[in-house]
Amino acid sequence: MRKHLFYLLLCLATASLATSCESIKRFLNKDLEEEDFSMGELYVDEYVKEVPYVSTPSAEARRSGNVNALGIEREPGDNEELYNAIQQWMGTPYRYGGTDKNGVDCSAFVGHIYREVYGVDLHRVSNDMQQDVTLISKSELREGDIVFFTNSKGRVSHVGIYLKNGLFAHSSTSRGVIISRLDDSHWRKHFYKGGRRQ
Repeated sequence: MRKHLFYLLLCLATASLATSCESIKRFLNKDLEEEDFSMGELYVDEYVKEVPYVSTPSAEARRSGNVNALGIEREPGDNEELYNAIQQWMGTPYRYGGTDKNGVDCSAFVGHIYREVYGVDLHRVSNDMQQDVTLISKSELREGDIVFFTNSKGRVSHVGIYLKNGLFAHSSTSRGVIISRLDDSHWRKHFYKGGRRQ
């Protein structure tokens, strides 16, 4: 009798634990999906294999030293502090959830630059950063604006910092922190809005 009771209690405990684990797993999956995570892996359409933009300043600009820290030709009014701050992160590898120079994701990179250059704290998640800015169209973009991109589900899942002349800096999934062009086929297709700090 005791043996049967023991097995019955063991079965009940196992069933309860299994149900509890399944509930926890469902809860975690739902929470992760809401944050654009998929059990610790990026959605397939967030991985973009790209060739980084390579700046080609004019010979005159190179001779006169009129080139900023990113190798881009200087123009009157450029925010040198912004370019210098981004230069410090160039080449940092992409790391999902990363927040430092050992590896950084797109929103952490933008957050670091905004804190250092503008003294502004932003939300940690790309989609939530929309709350920190006034949304603007592509034609209104100016240096320092945030650029938002959506994934195939239409949710903001990637951010960068607009520079000038159609260039933006971001932590790309395939190359880490690089400069890219908004008119690249992928970014043009997934561009959502610009964002200007309030």
